[in-house]
Amino acid sequence: MREIRRKDRVLAHERAEELLESGEYGILSMVNLDGGGYGIPINYATDSEGNLYFHCAPEGHKLDNLRADNRVTFTIVGKTEVQPSKFTTLYESIILFGTIEMDLDEEERRKALGLILEKYCAGHEVVGMRYMEGSFHRTNVLKMVVSHKSGKRK
Repeated sequence: MREIRRKDRVLAHERAEELLESGEYGILSMVNLDGGGYGIPINYATDSEGNLYFHCAPEGHKLDNLRADNRVTFTIVGKTEVQPSKFTTLYESIILFGTIEMDLDEEERRKALGLILEKYCAGHEVVGMRYMEGSFHRTNVLKMVVSHKSGKRK
């Protein structure tokens, strides 16, 4: 993996992990079937092993791309501040590199959807679990196995 050129801009590991945990969404980027790039905004949850989970429909463009090439990046942008008089922007971000696993077993899919409910629906988990059960048959879950993380800030 290529190292960050500007070592003075490396985001501290602790802050990178906070950004990963607190981010609302990120951009999942992959190779499109035609060989170009394809990126989509998507929400996510993490597990204790550092994997990311995404929920989606059981079919579609994203899944077609991932079946052909499961290598991805996932980018989360934290705080930003445009500084017009200095012709720059202050920012923090983290990019995760890895692969997507599809066709997860039912137990792991339920665990992942529980993590997503816990993150985005705090206080509504009981109703959320009933909702999840009702739509489980038409909900797919993707798992990103992270091989490398790179955080940067200015």
